[in-house]
Amino acid sequence: MSFATLGLAPALADAVTQIGYETPTAIQAAAIPAALRGADVLGSAQTGSGKTAAFALPMLHALLGAKRERTGLYGLVLVPTRELATQVGEAIRKLVQQLPQPVKVSIAFGGVSINPQMMALRGGTDIMVATPGRLLDLLEHNALKVDRTAVLVLDEADKLLDMGFSEEIAKILGKLPAQRQNLFFSATFPPAVQALASRLLREPVRIEASADAAHEPDILQRAIEVDAPRRTQLLKQLVRQEKWSRVLVFVATKYASEHVADKLRRNGVRAEAFHGDFSQGARTEVLADFKSGRLQVLVATDVAARGIDIAELPVVVNYDLPRSPADYTHRIGRTGRAGASGIAVSFVSAETEGHFRLIENRQKKRVPRERVAGFEPVQQAAASPVSDPNGGVKGHRKSKKDKLREAAALAAQPKS
Repeated sequence: MSFATLGLAPALADAVTQIGYETPTAIQAAAIPAALRGADVLGSAQTGSGKTAAFALPMLHALLGAKRERTGLYGLVLVPTRELATQVGEAIRKLVQQLPQPVKVSIAFGGVSINPQMMALRGGTDIMVATPGRLLDLLEHNALKVDRTAVLVLDEADKLLDMGFSEEIAKILGKLPAQRQNLFFSATFPPAVQALASRLLREPVRIEASADAAHEPDILQRAIEVDAPRRTQLLKQLVRQEKWSRVLVFVATKYASEHVADKLRRNGVRAEAFHGDFSQGARTEVLADFKSGRLQVLVATDVAARGIDIAELPVVVNYDLPRSPADYTHRIGRTGRAGASGIAVSFVSAETEGHFRLIENRQKKRVPRERVAGFEPVQQAAASPVSDPNGGVKGHRKSKKDKLREAAALAAQPKS
């Protein structure tokens, strides 16, 4: 199968080839023909599956084929994070650069001044990639109109709701035309996501795209047993001993991000923290330093798990295990991208052994345990650790995320 056989315009099929795409991924092969027919799409796809092209190519196909002068926004893509907005927008722009006619793609997110984004929208735009909050800001300033939008894309829908955007999404939906195409992509489908999908979609084409053999990421998963207090020392040794050129390290909290990065710097490792309290300028600068190799280790919270595309990133380390198996997939998916190979290392303590088993069960893959000389664990794992049904580590009270999920599900239910 080739992109040309999916029904794309010849100029678009050529553009895809020119930027290096060879054969469609599973999600692209299933979603593109359905979207070209004008059907709503409900897609289940993990990070790195190629879903950006799965929704961008049909939109560009329609824009290339437009016979009359377009008025208003054609496609709106909502994403949960600033980084994902930039990544998706730039990926679409890369496609547009190869086309015979101009298509304007705009990107908007919070954390920076709104004025340049408003200026960039003068004269309108064809495709807008935005976070929900900043999109509402633009609408309130009359910098953009969405009442004639033909296509709505929700990318990473589970993360959108998980981050508490249900109210913003409801406001945006109220401003969109009733007649439109909806393309809905999510890695997981908790109740809140299912409820939103049932409200939005009309007889959708349902797609579950697991990675096929041709596009399966080449990621070596490793699990190293270590007592929690010794993780930073072990990380420092691994960085030096295994000569990792760049390492993305995931931790659970902003404090841990700062603390671990500081400990590494004190030991001569070029490291920096990365979390949601950073200004957009600081986030951009740190990422640029990491991508260029000026930084060796980036210690990040899950704000970096989705939407950061670092070319040929060799190693990801789960210093703290993610709360859910789905987040584990997103984290390790930062490596082994675009045909490259990668390594994903998880630190497993006696306290988190049961949670890592849950992750293994969900991904249907056993990861052999390793021990590093000098860091053998002293603590023993409990026989029956407790994990909550949402994949979180033990706890009796509902977390903030669980409460947000439940609130979103209730808000999405039709009123009687």
